Parts: sequence; C-alpha cells; structure tokens
Amino acid sequence: MKRLAWWLIGIAAIVGICVGLHEITSYSARAQQSATITVGSMGSDYEVWKHIAKSQDAKKMGLTIKVKQITDGVQLNKATADGNVDVNAFQSWSYYQTYNQQNPKAKLAALGTTYLEPMGIYSKKYQSVDEIPDGATIAIADNPSQASRGLLLLQKAGLIKLAANFGVLGSVKDITSNPRHLKFKQIDDTTGPRIIKSVDAVLISNTVALEGHLHVLRDSIFHESLNKSTRDNVNILATAAKNEHRASYLILTINKHIGCWMIIDKL
Repeated sequence: MKRLAWWLIGIAAIVGICVGLHEITSYSARAQQSATITVGSMGSDYEVWKHIAKSQDAKKMGLTIKVKQITDGVQLNKATADGNVDVNAFQSWSYYQTYNQQNPKAKLAALGTTYLEPMGIYSKKYQSVDEIPDGATIAIADNPSQASRGLLLLQKAGLIKLAANFGVLGSVKDITSNPRHLKFKQIDDTTGPRIIKSVDAVLISNTVALEGHLHVLRDSIFHESLNKSTRDNVNILATAAKNEHRASYLILTINKHIGCWMIIDKL
C-alpha cells in the first residue's frame, strides 16, 4: 500500500490539474450500462489504473476494469489496435501521433486526455543547466517522439536552438545552434536513471524517473511546465480507431472522478 501511495502522490504532486487537448461534449446513455474494459498500461500509469479499477467511482459507473501490463509502448499500441487491449493509458499525444504516422495499418484513436507527466533534465554532476560545460555529453532517447520532446526541452532550457519547422519526428539534425558544442548519446529511454552517472546530463520522462526513484520537482535541474508549448506531451487514453465513439470507453475520460483519481487521492 505504501508503494502504491508513493506512485499516486508522485504523479499527483506533479500534475496539479487535469488538462485536455479537446472536449468531449456528449456521450450515449449506453455508458450507464455495465461494461468490462481491459486497460493496458505500464510503469506508474499501471499502478494508477490498478487503483482506479478498484475504486468506488468505477463501480458506480458499472465498469469492470481489467488492467494488463505490457512494458513495450509499440507492442501495447499494436495490442490495442488488434483488440487484445480495449484502451491503453501510457503515452503522450506526440508519441501517439508518431505511432500513427509509422503504423498506418494499425492506427489508434485518442479518446481524451489525462495529465501531463513532465520530462526533466537530470544530472549527478551539475546543479543547474547553467553549469553544463562546453562539449558536455547529453543522453537522449533513441525513439523519435521522446527524442524530439527532449530536444524541445533543451531548447527551452536555452542550451540549443531548433529549426522553425521542428516537429514530432524532429531529431538532432534539426539543431540550428549549439553554442556549447553539446554531444548527444542515444539511449534506450528506459535506462536513463541507470546511466545518469556516466554522462553529464540525461533527459528522462516522468514515468521512467519514478521507476528509478527520481522526482522531477526535486531531482531534475530543469523540467517541462504546463503551457501551450507542452500540450503535445499531455498523456492520453487511446483505443482502436473503430472504437473511437464507443460510449463505455468514453466514460473513462468524461467522468471527472475517474479522470482525476490520482489528484483526488492526494487531496
């Protein structure tokens, strides 16, 4: 129970509010009927959804939520597209967009948004981004969506500048100014906490940071904030394209008690 509370409080302290990229304005009365939904997730999101599955709010809505853990994002998305998972909860809007671009025959649909899990710049050698020296090595994710997100964060921190048309598939090739001559090392983004001592700084998503017992507000030297520039990083609930309008799935995003459970639990 203490471990579960740690996950929930860790996320709740970060988000503060629930945010959305778009508003769902109505849903069918069929959502009030009993339904069984398999939610696929991973990391800290998996812990949150196990808690939601047991909540009184889910029971009041007539929902039986089964939570399945799949630790690879692409495989989880494909399992959702194939119908082995009804809804998944782990990815950001930009990750979802990248997946759909790269998998046109197994596209997903976004049901709604949940919360922002800020990416942070972490270092065991320096206390602020101003201390990062000329020629420093920065570890960055080897998957496109996380890499582009990390580069945008480095730009926000004032370390680099990116091309004006930089997008969700942007890479280090789109860096237009690198005054500190930073070097970039691609890594499996799930290994960030383990390799932090071997580089000058590393970009780590919040889910991975929590798994490595790092707290973005306490341990990062710079992190994302919630504003228009980071809206692509808000986490979403996704389903197979054919299920986009299924009422029982939409209720997961419409019901404020389910959608903001981790915040309510913290309060």
